Amino acid sequence: MTPPVATVLDLPFGSSGGSVELFLDLYTGENPLIPARAFMLAPRTEPARLPPGLELTAVAGKCLSGLPFTVYVNALRRSLTQRIDPSTVDVLHLQHLTFGGTPALIRALPTHPRIALVHGTDLLFAEAHRDQLQVLRDTSRSADAIVVPTGAMADRLLQLTPTTVRRKITKIPWGIPDHLLTAPPPRPARHRSGHLRLLYAGRLTAEKGIESLLRAMPVTDGVELSIAAPRHQFHGLTPLLRLLKVHVRYLGWLTRPQLWKAFADHDALAMPSTTLEAMGLVALEAQACGLPVVYQPVPGLNDTFAATGLATDFTNPAVLVQDLNGLRTTPGLLPALQAAGRANAARYPLSGTAAALSDLGEQLA
Repeated sequence: MTPPVATVLDLPFGSSGGSVELFLDLYTGENPLIPARAFMLAPRTEPARLPPGLELTAVAGKCLSGLPFTVYVNALRRSLTQRIDPSTVDVLHLQHLTFGGTPALIRALPTHPRIALVHGTDLLFAEAHRDQLQVLRDTSRSADAIVVPTGAMADRLLQLTPTTVRRKITKIPWGIPDHLLTAPPPRPARHRSGHLRLLYAGRLTAEKGIESLLRAMPVTDGVELSIAAPRHQFHGLTPLLRLLKVHVRYLGWLTRPQLWKAFADHDALAMPSTTLEAMGLVALEAQACGLPVVYQPVPGLNDTFAATGLATDFTNPAVLVQDLNGLRTTPGLLPALQAAGRANAARYPLSGTAAALSDLGEQLA
């Protein structure tokens, strides 16, 4: 079948993040949920294996502003123009409202209907970079539909682009693989060591809030912290870990199946994000696997989890200590959060995300 969608994520293949995993889940594989011409940037070293259906483009110079950004977008547009036959595409899926892939794909296929998918990094980078704010506003104006995963994302988008036509905005929550909901990895009974085994999983960039979590650890009794993160980012924590005299167990940068198995070895997942999150996909995956979520109630996470997770204040060590101790010692609290989490995760099957996006595309094509 000829793929009706063209889409570009201008990150090197192998990059970390929920938007990458969602992209690969939706558009690649032997039987993709959304058949597409799906492109990412070629990494510096040739990957050993690519997911079926993913194509790489060897365009260098990814950046955020000024003349170099214009040069980069033009080079990416030329590459896409050479490789995509417009007659084989029905609709564009614009990954992010910002960055270079979106304007490049629009210029390569200027007459096709456009669905723009909003991610958290779009809004954060638009707030911090003037050129990216302009890309975001141009994309919002030219898109036929704008998809947000939560109401909080729509609110923040409208703050940045108050002239956006509101009827173009559609809420379609992101989803997690269906098999994780129907057949999650086995979870053994919790050991009785008395310690709370806490897991942090994800990037270690400033907005993820890892520093707040680490600064609270010296006054937190009975908590063992594990971190699964990119190795170079974990090494960057070494000075802070030494300063705070905090011991953590580093698990490496795990594949998703490895991470799902690691969920079974822990009692709770920590989400200490300091600013908005698009959805919190890794936390939804944790809930599907029976791992309760402890989170900072920032926009996005608050929408997704509400009372199905434990909201706390990672920036206030006294509050965090009280809440973690309660999680460790209150009879029945962990099982109650497990049950609530599984029920919450079941609301977000990836197949539902794909079906809603496909239906929207059919309305526009």
